[in-house]
Amino acid sequence: MNTQDELKIRDMEILFQPFHSRKLDTPTRIVLPAMTRGFSPGGAPTDEVAAYYQRRAKHEVGLIITEGTFIDEPSASPSSNYPNFFGGAPLRGWKKVLEAVHTTDCKIAPQLWHVGMARPFKGENLPNPELPPIGPSGIDVNTLRQTTDPMSAAKIEEVIDAFARAAADAKRLGFDGVEIHGAHGYLIDQFFWKETNRRTDEYGGDLVGRTRFASRIIHAVRKAVGSQFPIIFRFSQWKTGHYDAKLARTPVELEDFLTPLTEAGVDIFDCSTRRFWEPEFEGSRLNLAGWTKKLTGKPAISAGSVGLNREFTNVFDGGPEAETASIEPLVERMQAGEFDLIAVGRALLADAEWAQKIHHSREKEIRQFTKEALQSLS
Repeated sequence: MNTQDELKIRDMEILFQPFHSRKLDTPTRIVLPAMTRGFSPGGAPTDEVAAYYQRRAKHEVGLIITEGTFIDEPSASPSSNYPNFFGGAPLRGWKKVLEAVHTTDCKIAPQLWHVGMARPFKGENLPNPELPPIGPSGIDVNTLRQTTDPMSAAKIEEVIDAFARAAADAKRLGFDGVEIHGAHGYLIDQFFWKETNRRTDEYGGDLVGRTRFASRIIHAVRKAVGSQFPIIFRFSQWKTGHYDAKLARTPVELEDFLTPLTEAGVDIFDCSTRRFWEPEFEGSRLNLAGWTKKLTGKPAISAGSVGLNREFTNVFDGGPEAETASIEPLVERMQAGEFDLIAVGRALLADAEWAQKIHHSREKEIRQFTKEALQSLS
């Protein structure tokens, strides 16, 4: 091994150092992020789902954030094959997942989710098909046209309470934390975005007003789980189908957005971007996670095509599939302290041993990501 290779291996160790914070410690800095899989018939995770997560936990992943799991509100889910986080069978299934992951030193947190207006009016495997989707202003996320009534005050309270109950169940079962999904154009993000939130009450208006729904959810979750249970909050600028959308166009606006969420009780921000190497604002190389950590002082998870040379949408848009790419730019940013943890999605989906292979210079053995990887729990 030459000197350059030795330096590369030494530098890469930052990915495999433990992460320590006030409420959450992980054995490495690598995170398996939430990725919808759809292998939970009737909303209950199977033994195969437990084995899927355990395989990644055994190979140097430090934190697993589960695929999105639905809160107990009848219109939360678009498919009965996606897992729930309420009811006897789903919670028993998640307990098995938890126990499988905890045979290792990896930590695990469920992601709590409501798709809001991203739920179709009809479709195969649609739970409670007689119910319409719900959202702040009843606006379809794709067309940006109103298709149903805005959420009532009573429905808002119901959803807030459902998030809190799910978080309490996560703590009771023995999970290491909980993530609230506030990204990608789903329900909470529909409140954030001015195009889908045209309310004139306390949940609408300016950017700070549009954070009120999320802030109340976070506050209710904090009350349900106590002061020491970690709350992770996932957010994004982009929305599914609207990849150029922006909640904040300047660092000042981003701080205005993040401050109420921080004050409500977020411990770690999960900052979803499509390409981790892209700067969020002009005049600085910091990405969204870098700015979030700088502005809030909270630990931040970065994400976006790690280990791959093309973004995740490329494979679905008819473009060439992604190939393995160097992670040296990522290592350099982590050494600079720009963010604390890194989410590795498709690369870990395709190869459960990706982290271990990277750590031990076995890059040539890594299985490439293809669309076919989405069709099974390998």
